[in-house]
Amino acid sequence: GKGTRMRSDIPKVLHPIAGLPLINHVLKTAEALSPRHIITVIAPDMDPVKQAISPHRTAVQKNQKGTADAVKAGLESLGDFAGDVMVLYADVPLVQTTTLQAFLDHHRKGDFGATVLAMAPPNPHGYGRIFQNQDGTLNRIVEEKDANEDEKLVRLCNSGLMVMKGENLRASLEMITNQNAQGEFYLVDLSKVLSAQKIATGVIRGDYYELRGVNSRAQLAELEQAFQHKMRLKMMDHGVTLIDPNSVYFSFDTQLGTDCVIHPGVVFGPNVTCDSHVTILPYCVLEGVHLKTQCHIGPFARIRPGSVIGEHVKIGNFVEIKNATLHPHAKASHLAYIGDAEIGAFSNFGCGAITVNYDGVNKHRTVIGDHVMVGSNASLIAPITLHDGSYVAAGSTITDDVPQDALAIGRAHQITKPDKAKGRLKQKN
Repeated sequence: GKGTRMRSDIPKVLHPIAGLPLINHVLKTAEALSPRHIITVIAPDMDPVKQAISPHRTAVQKNQKGTADAVKAGLESLGDFAGDVMVLYADVPLVQTTTLQAFLDHHRKGDFGATVLAMAPPNPHGYGRIFQNQDGTLNRIVEEKDANEDEKLVRLCNSGLMVMKGENLRASLEMITNQNAQGEFYLVDLSKVLSAQKIATGVIRGDYYELRGVNSRAQLAELEQAFQHKMRLKMMDHGVTLIDPNSVYFSFDTQLGTDCVIHPGVVFGPNVTCDSHVTILPYCVLEGVHLKTQCHIGPFARIRPGSVIGEHVKIGNFVEIKNATLHPHAKASHLAYIGDAEIGAFSNFGCGAITVNYDGVNKHRTVIGDHVMVGSNASLIAPITLHDGSYVAAGSTITDDVPQDALAIGRAHQITKPDKAKGRLKQKN
């Protein structure tokens, strides 16, 4: 679908939750079932979606004529495959692999021609209503727009997810008509076709909070909060301390070791791994970084992709690090920028010091050895190497390599003129 209610130039299924597009959440869950095939059905001119789901195959539904028509488009890519076919929706990102496995097991155990996944939302408005036979099999599903007032009182609803036997599925889909308020070919009408052939359709109930879909920005935010809540509980269950859980935001792939302590306002972007006993103080932003054991970060630090922070390293307030490796016991305690650099063990990067890594065209690397002192407000013009034990005086601009154990001073000579300042402030006041 186009996701018009999102009011966006971005296809709905590419809007992210925890840094991962909706459709990729669903694909990640599907992959865990180890299916023989994964095929995504997309509309024409959806190249951004096709790129996002690569290397999975895509099928194009040329005209959006309903869910049964979409499944038919997908089946064209399956050849003579006759196994079970599960239909998932790209805007239902919170469904879990365990739920889908139970869904599939129920379908196979009952030897059903198809099985639908039901739910009981607090407000059933907008959902198709499920009616069951006495034995629990499906009698019929009535879409909201086709339901009368009595049918709308039913609380058990269709999530849209379905698993079907692949054998003769194509022929059964061809028997579905579009005699309904929408003029579309509904996949749920497959149960009528199967019933006419004396083949039962199963029903199993899932958790509504897993099966919610996204149709608006408000629902996207709602599911973001649901995902974050689950991640917070997972982290704490695995031995991570969250001082204020509701203020910490995780990415879909965040990994934290035991006895990490995370303070309020910390945001984890994609591809962050923390070993055990890492402390992150308030309001830090991290992305694409490996934090090794016993390092201490923040507050107000930003660590950008390509960085590795070694054991017992201290990164202080208002320090930004990008594509840099800091070896054990190195320190950058405050107000510094370290980009495209390597800092050796036990070295100290002073307050206000920076690596000048960009010349306007290319990025250049700074290499700092072990036991090096970089004084406050020093500018290191890359490419440059400070060898082991060297010392850069505060306020220096360093353009050449500094040998081992050498002191480098690169600042203007101070001139002091006696009595020249006498009375200057008194005259103003």
